[in-house]
Amino acid sequence: MENFKKPKIKGAGGTEGGLGSFFLGLFMMGVGFYMLLNKIVVTSGFGLGYSLYRFGGTGTSGGFGMTTGMIFIPMIFGIAWIFYNAKSVWGWMLTLTSLAAMIFGVISSLKIRMVTMSSFDLIVILILAFGGLGFFLRSLKKINSLED
Repeated sequence: MENFKKPKIKGAGGTEGGLGSFFLGLFMMGVGFYMLLNKIVVTSGFGLGYSLYRFGGTGTSGGFGMTTGMIFIPMIFGIAWIFYNAKSVWGWMLTLTSLAAMIFGVISSLKIRMVTMSSFDLIVILILAFGGLGFFLRSLKKINSLED
């Protein structure tokens, strides 16, 4: 009977790293980043009277301010133009440009902030998120073993 060499069991990422470290790191990262994203509040100032784009003038005074409701006017004309003649390039350009300006306006008007939390909460979140990242990355590298 021939001696068969036992195949080495590959760990995470096809390396001989620890499979336990992989899953522990993945779990810690998931919990940590979930807790971090749960503490972030996103608000918007987007509304029909909100000045989205300002032309001319300096700062908040002077010039012409285009409100978010004004973006709907060319979009309405573009939609009517498309329903009148669906092959019209200008109707599609007018509609899609207005839609792009609206999406850009919504995204650019977002305000992102963190809620008030204790330093203990922040430390726990950072340890879970970035400690988990460390475990996860360590599991992907080859572990030096004494066996050959």
